[in-house]
Amino acid sequence: MRAKQDIVDWLDEHQIRFTTMADEIWDNPELQFLEFKASKLQADFLESEGFRVTWDIGGLSTAFAAEWGAGKPVIAFAGEYDALPGLSQKDQHSPDPISAGDPGHGCGHNLLGTGCLAAALAFKEWLESTGRAGAVRYYGCPAEEGGSGKVFMGRAGAFDDLDATFNWHPWYINTAMKGSMLSVNRYYFRFKGKSAHAAADPHSGRSALDALELMNIGVNYLREHVTDDVRLHYVILSGGLAPNVVPDYAESYYYVRAHDPQNLDDVCQRVIRIAEGAAMMTDTEVEIVYKSGSTRVLSNEVLADLQTDVMRALGGIDFSDEERAYAARINAHFGDANVKTLVDRYGVDPQAANQALIGDVLPSRDKGDVSPGSTDMGDMSWHAPCSMLQTATWASRAAAHSWGVVATGRTSIGHKGMMYAAKVMALSAAELVLSPEKLAAAQAEFKAVVAETPYKCPIPDDVQGPRHEHPLR
Repeated sequence: MRAKQDIVDWLDEHQIRFTTMADEIWDNPELQFLEFKASKLQADFLESEGFRVTWDIGGLSTAFAAEWGAGKPVIAFAGEYDALPGLSQKDQHSPDPISAGDPGHGCGHNLLGTGCLAAALAFKEWLESTGRAGAVRYYGCPAEEGGSGKVFMGRAGAFDDLDATFNWHPWYINTAMKGSMLSVNRYYFRFKGKSAHAAADPHSGRSALDALELMNIGVNYLREHVTDDVRLHYVILSGGLAPNVVPDYAESYYYVRAHDPQNLDDVCQRVIRIAEGAAMMTDTEVEIVYKSGSTRVLSNEVLADLQTDVMRALGGIDFSDEERAYAARINAHFGDANVKTLVDRYGVDPQAANQALIGDVLPSRDKGDVSPGSTDMGDMSWHAPCSMLQTATWASRAAAHSWGVVATGRTSIGHKGMMYAAKVMALSAAELVLSPEKLAAAQAEFKAVVAETPYKCPIPDDVQGPRHEHPLR
């Protein structure tokens, strides 16, 4: 395994090992901080390949680091494996849950984590065979979907010695990200009132549900008076059990997002004051519990350009007629809103955007753009130069976080995108070793940004991640 092409050949030769792992994680979807099977599966696999495994990173029982090698550079691959609630789905082209209400991989993390693991192992094999100095590190990261696992890991110092980080995400197209994503804070608002008979004795009651609804109304009026990048979402977790009982407890769960952390803090304080005002209006009490948060993504353009060059050398993903037909049948269940997004935000040619699967290599067209989503990869990107790759694993019209994404996650469509991502990341890592000037350029770019706007961990020191005993260790 002396040449970079050997990395591609090695991944092709060992593909079944990784697709089998991805399918096993897809078959056993686990929610945030409860990824016991997935974390154990991956950690055991890497340990058997000679990696040194350390558990409980950041105090999280399903977070681990696996390392091989020594010296510099230290190149990291950040994997994820949590699923989303309520997205159980069979691997077929029409909506049909395996078990209604159960979780499913509606963001493709069964592929994401395994693809990063495959890249880490391929890079390790290349380092070992060439005798070059350096260390490869794979992070098994829990709870990207709302739990901010990487933020807790980074706060514990897990990323302090990294020279570069690679991550990828299942997507509609093959491109390296140069844009950013939103910072986010997550809160529980828990209102406490006084129960009473809603008909015979309503004046004695103090409705926690009234307070919660007034808060939501206030937040919805706030939408008119925030910057365009702000996003406010909530769900009602509890609002009472019977109409004839004044609810003495009500709870909502909020995401508050903005790009700039200071703007985010300002909006959060306004939301908190609205909650407090709602409690005053209803003569109730409100408990505000901060759950988690993450910071905007800092994309490294040097690494993005490197990955684009690697993709161009590899060529795109060759999807079969059968795979395109399968994706087209998924697309038939969705509208054309995503086609417009692909054209307007990512610069995809309209004809290509209307294909069922988009296998071409596309340049990074999102420089300066801010995606309205959030990820805890943002926080990892402020510890070392980071490039987030996107590869085609989804039908072009399937909505993210939907059954349509789950449906391709256990098929050859998802497998092809995952292995393609592994090749691009492993080849890019090897190039940083072969061309240290590229790594130096990536680090210079990173240091210049961080010097101007230093990173601040968004999670307060007194907030800890949930601690669960790992039943498989």
